[in-house]
Amino acid sequence: MVFLGRMQRRLGTRGVPVFAYHKIALAPRGTADPFLYVSPGRFERQVAELNQAGWRSASLADTLTANDNTARKVVLTFDDGMANVFEHALEPMARHEFRAIEFLVAGFLGRLNEWDIAKGDVPEKLMDEAQVRDWLGAGHEIGSHSMTHRNLRHLGAAQAREEIAGSKKALEDRFGVPVAHFCYPYGSWNEAVRDLAGEAGYRTASTLVFGVNNVKTPRFELRRIFPLSGPELLAKIGHRLARGIRRRRAA
Repeated sequence: MVFLGRMQRRLGTRGVPVFAYHKIALAPRGTADPFLYVSPGRFERQVAELNQAGWRSASLADTLTANDNTARKVVLTFDDGMANVFEHALEPMARHEFRAIEFLVAGFLGRLNEWDIAKGDVPEKLMDEAQVRDWLGAGHEIGSHSMTHRNLRHLGAAQAREEIAGSKKALEDRFGVPVAHFCYPYGSWNEAVRDLAGEAGYRTASTLVFGVNNVKTPRFELRRIFPLSGPELLAKIGHRLARGIRRRRAA
């Protein structure tokens, strides 16, 4: 498969890969992180390749019982609740028989990605209530990505609890479905944050640590893989390192 390197394919036999998507659109000029965008055509090819290679859609709950991955299960996740995911990902997933989970920022439905805009990034529309209901109606799941997308490691216990537990309740009350899975904003967490996710009643919590998942993976430390080729992964790492250096120099 074009977007899975040899190492990633080997890992896929040892546990369930969870792919971490954000935005399904062409990367606009001026974006701070073009690697968070996957074009609609590329996404179409990726799910087609997965289907043709015998990979089958799974849920995050399946990661809790997998000893290996001889069944070739894969989980598709989307962070932030971008409207372009609703616009461009639903039809290809339906055609190639995949289901996904969208991690929503509960306090920002129908608004913009203000946590990115505050850092000078490009505005993007977020899914509104009607789109989330259509997403659910198409057979997909929703999870929580906190209430306001704050870095949970930088918050006190009471604030972090509201971001984690409060968002779960807000989404369940609004949509009438269980919200069993959490995703740490920015992939940022520590033991205290992890424990709050368990306390809130989630079944799993997803990180941005690279790897696959099986019964030995802590359920509140699930690993994920960016849907990038080997060279693209290296380019992404270099991009982030360069951005970090520029920030330190500007501080």
